[in-house]
Amino acid sequence: MEIFGYVASIFIGISLGLIGGGGSILTVPVLVYLFGIDAFLATEYSLFIVGISSLVGSVSYFKKGLVNLRTAFIFGVPSIVSILLTRNYLLPLIPNEVFTFGSFIVTKDIFLLLLFAGLMITASYKMIQKSVELKIETIPSQNNNTPLAVAEGSVVGILTGLVGAGGGFMIIPALVNLLKTPMKVAIGTSLVIISLNSLIGFFSSMNHIKIEWNLLGNISAIAIFGIIIGSQLSKKIDGKKLKPAFGWFILVMGIYIIIKELFF
Repeated sequence: MEIFGYVASIFIGISLGLIGGGGSILTVPVLVYLFGIDAFLATEYSLFIVGISSLVGSVSYFKKGLVNLRTAFIFGVPSIVSILLTRNYLLPLIPNEVFTFGSFIVTKDIFLLLLFAGLMITASYKMIQKSVELKIETIPSQNNNTPLAVAEGSVVGILTGLVGAGGGFMIIPALVNLLKTPMKVAIGTSLVIISLNSLIGFFSSMNHIKIEWNLLGNISAIAIFGIIIGSQLSKKIDGKKLKPAFGWFILVMGIYIIIKELFF
């Protein structure tokens, strides 16, 4: 199964490079179901893979002047604070057996995977929507939405800390709608925020677990190779047209995780 895992790792990077997000939502399922890593450790590995891939992906945007550092600060600081608190204090509080339903025991791993599946379904809805751009352009301007952006940054940090996903599907709409950031700048800024969130979250909690650096390095290198491919493909293929199809794939994956964890 590891061979399929490495192949899937390429697509994690390709989706990031091609549509500016979505790749991180694949990372945990790939680690759990193809590499056989338990869910808790998978969220930790995912932070590193997503973080380093997003960092590489943000370089080209930064060179083109498509990163707003002020916006990254406004949104990123509360995200970082939330992820540090979540990884170091909230996540350890989750018991190994969360609750029981008859003879069925919901363990910590199952709980995290169900939470992740819910996040996947939410992300798929955002990707499938065909009228997102129109809605973004027609939203009336408001005086100051910075407090809302700070609040959403905090929510993104909590989710990133719990399930190891970058949260780009939440960050980009928030940057565009709340902080009136142009779409291309929002994508570049989002990659910077995701990379900071993920890498800081990883290094702040890595001492609590044993990390297989060879495996993590190999997956990360392949994902980075994928993001380079995706960036080149984006010059020839309109990633926005592929986003709904990718959204349907994420939806099916989310439903599969729920069915597998609850019934098999």
